[in-house]
Amino acid sequence: MFAPNTNNAAVKTTSYKVVLPFYMYAALSFVVATIMLFFSSGTLLHHYFQPRVLATTHTMALGWGTMIILGASHQLVPVIIEGRLYSERLAYASFILAAIGIPLLVYAFFFFNMGAPAIVGGSLIVLSVLSFLINIALSISESHNENVHAIFVLTATGWLLFTVTLGFILLLNFIHILLPEDSIRYLPLHAHLGIIGWFFLLITGVGSRLIPMFMISKYTNTRLLWWIYGLINGALLCYTILFLLQAKEVLIIVPAVLFLSAVTGFIYYCYKSAKQRIRKQIDNQVKVSLLSVLMMLLPVLLLLLIIILSGLTKKQSTIITTYGFTIFFGWITAIILGMTFKTLPFIVWNKVYHQRSVSGKTPSPKDIFNHKNFRIMSVAYLLGFAVFSIGILTSTVLLLQSGAVLLIITSVMYAVNVLSIMQHKAENGNDN
Repeated sequence: MFAPNTNNAAVKTTSYKVVLPFYMYAALSFVVATIMLFFSSGTLLHHYFQPRVLATTHTMALGWGTMIILGASHQLVPVIIEGRLYSERLAYASFILAAIGIPLLVYAFFFFNMGAPAIVGGSLIVLSVLSFLINIALSISESHNENVHAIFVLTATGWLLFTVTLGFILLLNFIHILLPEDSIRYLPLHAHLGIIGWFFLLITGVGSRLIPMFMISKYTNTRLLWWIYGLINGALLCYTILFLLQAKEVLIIVPAVLFLSAVTGFIYYCYKSAKQRIRKQIDNQVKVSLLSVLMMLLPVLLLLLIIILSGLTKKQSTIITTYGFTIFFGWITAIILGMTFKTLPFIVWNKVYHQRSVSGKTPSPKDIFNHKNFRIMSVAYLLGFAVFSIGILTSTVLLLQSGAVLLIITSVMYAVNVLSIMQHKAENGNDN
């Protein structure tokens, strides 16, 4: 993990004032999303294109997943490139624009009002991502340290800008005819650009640096990471071309296999990191993060099943819903739950104890969050995820509601622990 007494790391750390708002916003969004999931349980048994489903999905994708990744990236990119963040003002701008735009967009979806709320919300989100992309690109450029992890982050952010721009065009297409076909036709492309191009590419790039670091592993394989990078982007480009050419659905198996190969490669990378670790004991946060890596296989296998069952409309619709759930409430949520309590404690530790770090009379970052809360939260999450998934596959509303309740408990416990960490004070009360 980050060494608290490493002066070089402290110098390159972005101000906590930039990063913490993203974490808090994401935590609140997670709570809101799980509550929305509970009240939308019944609608999930029908077609996925419904106002409440769209609102819940975008709350998870933007308010939960994207916001916390943006916040963590402002902290982690300087560590990856061994340089400074180009502009904290751009970071603030990215937060403010997204913080206003996301609820407007979610409101628009929930009430299916594609007027001013959707247009303003979508515009602000595009501007937020553009601010983030410029900041990251200039940070990497000025550092002159374009390592593989930095390229993963930069490319993923490019895909994110493509994703939100396409999403904005789809919003406008509801009002004015801008595309050859209706917006629903382009939803799979919009979704997969975000899921694979943004979430998976970035999580793989950052995770391949952080997971070995947290386990104090001596394993490194840059060549494998470049192969994974190529497979992910190759799968995306291949899928986009096939989609735009309206190729036969069975051909989607090609990018699916490329993506499965990338997932397998990343799992192997994490496995080798674990095998060659110096620290023998793996803490619970890293265990949850490693579990999330294995959970990446679930949506890939479901995608292959969707392709196979392309002619069975009813069964395919159920699997598509499960596919989306395993992505947003599965591996994305799992890795965030694990990594939050490896990164956030260090950020707050640096805020509170940086002036006393030389003396060594400070607690460890792992000591400033509630481990019991984390264990209970993890159990509630795994049970909730399993129960809700079974509920979708069996079309059982009671199971859906029970799983949603467990996920609400997960989100509340997560938010409480995050807030507790943020409010941590030095014992003598002199540092702030």
